[in-house]
Amino acid sequence: MWPNSMMPEAYIEKRVIERIRRILGRHTFRGLFHTSVQQFEFIVEPYLSGVRVDSFLSKHLRNYTRWRLSRMVGSGAVRVNNVRASTDQRVYRTQKVCLRLIEPPDKLLTPSPIPLNIVYEDPWLIVIDKPAGMIAHPVGDYQYDTLVNAIQHHLDSQSPVRGLLRPGIIHRLDRMTSGLLVVPKEHMSHRMLAIDFEKGRTSKSYVALVEGDPDFVARRIDLPIGQQPGNNSVLMSAKPAALKPRSARTDVTVQERLGTHAVVECELHTGRNHQIRVHLAEVGHPVLGDEFYGPHGMIRKAPRLAGELPTTERHALHAVKLAFEHPVLKTWLEFRSTPPSDFWALAE
Repeated sequence: MWPNSMMPEAYIEKRVIERIRRILGRHTFRGLFHTSVQQFEFIVEPYLSGVRVDSFLSKHLRNYTRWRLSRMVGSGAVRVNNVRASTDQRVYRTQKVCLRLIEPPDKLLTPSPIPLNIVYEDPWLIVIDKPAGMIAHPVGDYQYDTLVNAIQHHLDSQSPVRGLLRPGIIHRLDRMTSGLLVVPKEHMSHRMLAIDFEKGRTSKSYVALVEGDPDFVARRIDLPIGQQPGNNSVLMSAKPAALKPRSARTDVTVQERLGTHAVVECELHTGRNHQIRVHLAEVGHPVLGDEFYGPHGMIRKAPRLAGELPTTERHALHAVKLAFEHPVLKTWLEFRSTPPSDFWALAE
């Protein structure tokens, strides 16, 4: 495995760098480019041809509601092919939409100045090595200081206008899982990556420390996963009684046997909530340090109630490999990350 500070040669090849420069230099680039302090220009993509102008702009300016954008259209701040747009106007492929950004964003994520471990970054996306303990995006009690809030702060530092870009989450890691995440910066990358993740065109592998000594070298766990029955539980289950089960498949390979526990690598073929943790627990080898999932599907404790403090102890699961086709460059990218010291400390 490569250390976090290293990347495969594919990412530093001259042809990739030159391709980025060529694409950014095209005046017909399908996306956003800055033309003055608060004026921006967009080219209508084929898949958005025929939508209303406020809907089109909301794809590019994701920190703005359609209501706010429609108000700017009505005030004369938007022109289509150099003609003032009307609020009910539709736009069509290759048209040029110019916007004077006369109002601030009205659904801006709160930026958090949290340091990020950036593995890779270009104008369209960013790959982060997330630490355990950081939640991916605002939810429930966690509305601030999430990974998305930190990336929003990072993007604001790169943009001429605060809130111009909004990070998009297309896959998640549990709060106490560490490792690699890709986050698109703009809507076309978000759309293309989301399609690839949904269609299984990406590759994701995890390393886990598990309880016990598995009686196999390699095994495919093909068990549907659904919601744990009872009181709208946020926990998942691979038992027949699970609610609304969906197919789930995980390939597990034992990397090292350490007596009372083992190191395994897990390749995901589906993306169900808590999938690896539930599957490993169901076959009798739960992840070391897992707060909830015990051997053979046993639930160790109920989910915390509102107001209860969450655990500060991580579990031994790390997203070690992430590979996908770049949505713009069309280059296959592969990243690897070494599990951090607090991961291995669970084996001591």
